[in-house]
Amino acid sequence: MLKAIYPGTFDPITNGHLDLITRALKLFDEVVVAVAVNSPKTPTFSLKERIDMIEKCLEGVANVQVMSFHGLLVDFSRTIKARAIVRGLRAVSDFESELQMALVNRKLFGEIETVFLTPKDRYIYLSSSIVKELAQLGGCVEGMVYNYVKEKLEEKFKKS
Repeated sequence: MLKAIYPGTFDPITNGHLDLITRALKLFDEVVVAVAVNSPKTPTFSLKERIDMIEKCLEGVANVQVMSFHGLLVDFSRTIKARAIVRGLRAVSDFESELQMALVNRKLFGEIETVFLTPKDRYIYLSSSIVKELAQLGGCVEGMVYNYVKEKLEEKFKKS
């Protein structure tokens, strides 16, 4: 079975992320959505909230697991016997940092491959940061995230 990891903070998961998961499932037998615990980013949503949102969005989708990880991604990939890391590229500017990470991962664990996927055109601009900023300022995020995620964003920013 060919297993891939799609890592990220997913704070929150967007339709762009979900599009990449769908694309990855066409290439791999199983995709593990790996939610980073110790990311240098300070997430708006707790780990539990992020996992909950991802699981709700992926209900009924076969061959996907949602797991959290901390430490090095390559160590996690060894543990779960993944053969590939899936990364999304929205713009040329993403490529430079993603390539650097891919090369470091290969240096640390030569058996892992990084596969770069691009989202559908309608999601090319989309990021969790943009979605959070829009939601926090009262903007419309419809079509950018699943309704469940939209509701969680509204709840989160009503409190602040």
